[in-house]
Amino acid sequence: AIQLVESGGDSVQTGESLTLSCVASGDTYGYYCMGWFRQIPGKEREAVATINTDSGQTYYTYYSDSVKGRFTISQDYAKSTLYLQMNSLNPEDTAMYYCAADRTFCSANYPPRHLQFKSWGQGTQVTVSS
Repeated sequence: AIQLVESGGDSVQTGESLTLSCVASGDTYGYYCMGWFRQIPGKEREAVATINTDSGQTYYTYYSDSVKGRFTISQDYAKSTLYLQMNSLNPEDTAMYYCAADRTFCSANYPPRHLQFKSWGQGTQVTVSS
């Protein structure tokens, strides 16, 4: 199994930037789809960005329309860490952000369902004030 621990959430002002980190441990070798999801109370967890990775090689990244051009997902395989660089933050980005992983394929064009992922971190809160 793979274990995930997120960090980097904070309270910021509109227009500022944050970088979230997700450190993976355990069975990290081989093919995974890894991603960032977010959730606000009363709403379904939604995919923000996903990336397919195979022992350090990455491909087929997906971004939701609401973050495209502002957020960047990346992986440092040597550090077993997944990142989400978030720029030009606005209040609509306020949510709990979760890192997820599963041995599944993620499309570059369509969002995955959160139920597709078996491994989750505990979440990190991002709050953006106007």
